[in-house]
This record gives sequence, C-alpha cells and structure tokens, in this order.
Amino acid sequence: MKHSLHKSFVILLAAMVMMVSIIAKPFTANAAETLDIEAESAILVDANTGKILFAKNADVALPPASMTKMMTEYLVWEAIEKGQISWDTTTQISDYPYSISANASFSGIGLEQSKDYKVKDLYNAMAINSDNATSIALAELIAGSEAEFVKMMNKKGEEMGLPDFKFVNSTGLDNESLGKNHPEGTDPNGTNLLSAESAALLAYHLVNDYPESLEVSSMPSTEFDGKEIRNWNHMLPHKTTFLEQFYYEGVDGLKTGYTDLAGYCFTGTAKKNNQRLISVVMQTDSEEKRFEETAKLFNYGFQQFESTEVFPAGHQVKGKSSLPVAKGKEDQVDISIKEGITIPIKPNEKDKYSMEYTINKDLLNKEGKLTAPIKKGEKIGTAQLKYKGENDYGYIIKDSNSTVDVVANETVEKSNWFMLTLGAIGDFFADLFTTVVDWVKGLF
Repeated sequence: MKHSLHKSFVILLAAMVMMVSIIAKPFTANAAETLDIEAESAILVDANTGKILFAKNADVALPPASMTKMMTEYLVWEAIEKGQISWDTTTQISDYPYSISANASFSGIGLEQSKDYKVKDLYNAMAINSDNATSIALAELIAGSEAEFVKMMNKKGEEMGLPDFKFVNSTGLDNESLGKNHPEGTDPNGTNLLSAESAALLAYHLVNDYPESLEVSSMPSTEFDGKEIRNWNHMLPHKTTFLEQFYYEGVDGLKTGYTDLAGYCFTGTAKKNNQRLISVVMQTDSEEKRFEETAKLFNYGFQQFESTEVFPAGHQVKGKSSLPVAKGKEDQVDISIKEGITIPIKPNEKDKYSMEYTINKDLLNKEGKLTAPIKKGEKIGTAQLKYKGENDYGYIIKDSNSTVDVVANETVEKSNWFMLTLGAIGDFFADLFTTVVDWVKGLF
C-alpha cells in the first residue's frame, strides 16, 4: 500500500513539473520577446556590424546634455591623430572656462588660471568626470574658440551621416546657462540636439575609429590636479558599495548626461566575448533609471542575439547562380557573393533571411548578356540581405555589410576570331530566317 501511494505521489509530482514546464516556457519566451524601455527614446546597436537590434522613437531629436561630449572627444582624438596637438600639449585656462569651472552648478573641478594643463589631463576630466570647463578649454585649444569648434562639430556630424543633430556648444549645457559666453553665431537660447540614433552612430564612430577611448571611459575614477574625480557611469566597477547594484559585466563606457531639459540620458557600451553593443536611453526620469533601462537593453541584446554567418562567401542564390555570356569560349559564367555575411540574429530565424541580387546593367549587352572576356573575381553586381520577419530596424550605417559584391567565379576568355565570325554568320542567317518567316506570315 505504501509502495503504491509512493508511486502515485511520484507520478503526480512528475505531472505537475511537466505542467509547470509547459506553462512557463511560453511565458518566458513571450517575456523575452517583450522589451518595455522606460525612456522617451532608446536604441540598441551591434557595434561590429551597425545592425539595429531595438529602437523606440530613435529618430526623435532631443537634448543630449553631456552626451554631446562624445563629439568633443572624437575631435580631440582626430586632432591628435593629425598631429595638431599631442597628449602632452599644454594650455592655460581663459576667462570663459574659468568662470564655468568656478560655478558649482556646472560640476566644475576648480581650474586655475596662469597654470599649464596637459591635454591628457583635460581630456580625462571631460571623459571621466564629464567636466564642462575642460571641454571648453580643449575646444578653444583645437579651434581657437568654442564658436569655431562648434562649426567643426557640425561638419563632422554631417561627415558621419548623423541623421538628426545640431550642435551649439561643446559641452551639452543649454546656451541660456552660458549667458554672454554662448558661442558666437549660435542661438542664445539654443541647445544641442541628438536623436538616439544619432547618439548611437556618434558612439559607433568613436569606439570603432578610436578604440583607445574606451581605456579612458572605462576608468571608474582618476586623479586630477591632486584630487580624485569619479566617473558618473555607475555600471562600471566602482568601489562604493551602494553603486554595486548598477554594475554590469563588460561595460566600458561611454557617456552620461543630465540637464533639467534633457532629463537623465546615457550612451553605454558593453562587450561580451566578441560581441560589442551600443545603447542609448534619453529622457529617463532618474539617475538610477537610465542604468536600469540600459541593463534591460544589454540583457536583450546579449541573450536574444547570436553572431551568425547567414550566408558564407561563395553563396549562390537559387535561380541566379550563373549569367549568360556573349562572345566567350563559354556560354555561361557562375556568380556568387564575394564575402560572407555575419550578423547578430535571433536563434531559429536564419531561414527568414534571403539575398536579393542586382546585376550592373552597364555590363550587360542588349540581350542581357555579359560580354567576354570576364576575369575571375570581377565584380558583376551586388547582393543585399533581406529579412522577412517582424521589426526589421535596419542598420545605423549606410555602408553596412548587409550589401556585398557579386563576382564571377571563373575566367571566361574571349572566343577566337574564327568562332566569332561563324557566330556572327549564324546570327545573320538566323535573323534573316526570322525576317523571311515573318514576311511569309504577313502574306497570309
């Protein structure tokens, strides 16, 4: 009897476990698919390919506050790369940044005048502590004035292809707060504007063009002028106990931002294994919320997407594996994609991707044939990756690896003169025969 009861209990327990499993799995899947980000706008981007994994109002231009400094940082790195300045170049502080530094409401670190400051120290204070005065000092050093530096910022934004942006100063403060010091030629009441997409694209260029910048943005704190300054990015491994709740493994940047107008913003980046993600949240309602929402984005990206070779190099699309050739020793030439396409995709979605071929029309004759000679590896056209699923957010960059070259797989030599002559004669009589047949049909 006891054995029977025990057996029944085991069966009942197993059945309950199975039911819980069946119920829980769909719920977990649905929960994973749903991403509710409590921010006015947000975006998540794969930093290797530029593929957008999630977007919410990402094309709406909003005040970015100190996330503006990512552009200032980029131009500092560029000036160093061009040899215009070096990390050891020194500069003194003019009246304008000095007044900003002395104002506690602008997070000033207490710069002194008649003192030489190295570019490296000024950059660290800007990138790590989000200091405004050091940003202005660097802008004046590079361009002569902040007004000229703002022109450089807007020009660089156009070169980068930022879709929605406007820079009026180098810091992200509202021009109204700068008073008479607002950059000449800008609106006294103006403010910088970036969409989440533009902020992410700016970050994409910064971390890919100057990856060394992450060595600075990943520092939880540093020393400036004999004082410790700390990073406002709470997702880094800070020593302070109350910040441990925000720590996220792999985070090494990038830039926080806050003004009354902008709310709490954050452009973050994190790397796990070989995958780097870039996130942006704008106008969250608290300092804590901007990091909590960023963690949601990172969890979604790292847990839901895997870097997958969707199509390998040499892939041939069914029905488009070859093209007809005129005046060649071969009548056909096999074609394929030159490079493989690897992107982050959700598991089990590989079959939702396809390739769309576009052959260069300038290479085709009137009959739609390629003309020999054709060299192996010669570009014939392009192929673009297409996605048939839901929520295709596209790419943050125009020249993404979703479009690759289509090339000839082998060399097709031009046929000799004798064979070309025979072919021409054959074509002549074929055309003549067709003409005669059509004429005879017309008689009846």
